[in-house]
Amino acid sequence: MSRVQLALNVDDIDAAVDFYSTLFDTEPAKRRPGYANFAVENPPLKLVLFENAGATGTLNHVGVERSSMEEVQAEADRLEAAGLTLDVEGDVVCCYARQDKHWVTGPDGQRWENYVVLADAHPELEGKASAELTQLECADDAAAGGCCAGFENADRAGAERVEVTR
Repeated sequence: MSRVQLALNVDDIDAAVDFYSTLFDTEPAKRRPGYANFAVENPPLKLVLFENAGATGTLNHVGVERSSMEEVQAEADRLEAAGLTLDVEGDVVCCYARQDKHWVTGPDGQRWENYVVLADAHPELEGKASAELTQLECADDAAAGGCCAGFENADRAGAERVEVTR
């Protein structure tokens, strides 16, 4: 199953979690300091919240969560064939999960992410460089847009990419 992802910046993660738990009648699927995500069944939605004081109410990014790497690749192939430029991230740790993903940028600068979650990541790996994992500075750089804001914001936040060895 694919579902649309909506990532929002919020001032107070606890207040936002309380509100969205009530709104969608579900608890977060994942909760970390300054971060929460919901896997809403009806309507199918991946809602991601980033505590990002001062950016309240602004869109962090949008995306589509796919159910397999094959779906991510098929979408990448389709978008490239249509002439769009992709920023491809292979096996990365972002938003407390190992992911394969790519980004495209809309005509007005909106960053769209197509991704699949490969596995949950240990919180201590978030935002730290490792010789074995590709990571972006997520947790510590949430105020600058966080890892999931795409390369543009991640670069501004001083994020570091390290190639994966499998």
